[in-house]
Amino acid sequence: MKSNLISKSETSELLKVISEKWRMEFPKIKNLKVHQILDDVQLITGQGIKILKIQDEYLPFLSETEILKKFPSVTVDMGAVKFMCNGANLMRPGIRKFTSFDKDQLVCIVEESQNKFLAVGKSTMSSEDAEKIDKGEILKNLHYISDKSWEIGKTIYD
Repeated sequence: MKSNLISKSETSELLKVISEKWRMEFPKIKNLKVHQILDDVQLITGQGIKILKIQDEYLPFLSETEILKKFPSVTVDMGAVKFMCNGANLMRPGIRKFTSFDKDQLVCIVEESQNKFLAVGKSTMSSEDAEKIDKGEILKNLHYISDKSWEIGKTIYD
């Protein structure tokens, strides 16, 4: 696996892009490191942050609970857990409750018994529209517990 530090200007540009996409502010972080973990997947690490970059999509890494808590979330029933951890997209019947989100927004998937983060997905519709339906796909699963990025990424410490 190849790892390298990125320059201060690249770091500030990257944090600016992520702040806009995620709709949250980040403190100044020095010494961001990029780890090439798969052909189209990079893990970006820095002081108190892990970001997964899959092609052009920036996702919070699932170990970063403080950051994950700032995203909209969907709570799923225990029947959906196995499917989420195998990479399935989230369908409406598995959802117990959700916070407000827009179409194409990153949303965290949480299981109902322990309130643990299982996955990060991108909404295929707004929460308002999701409330009106009984079946259909709500989120595309982009990063989940036990995927290759998770298995490799949890071994990397900054």
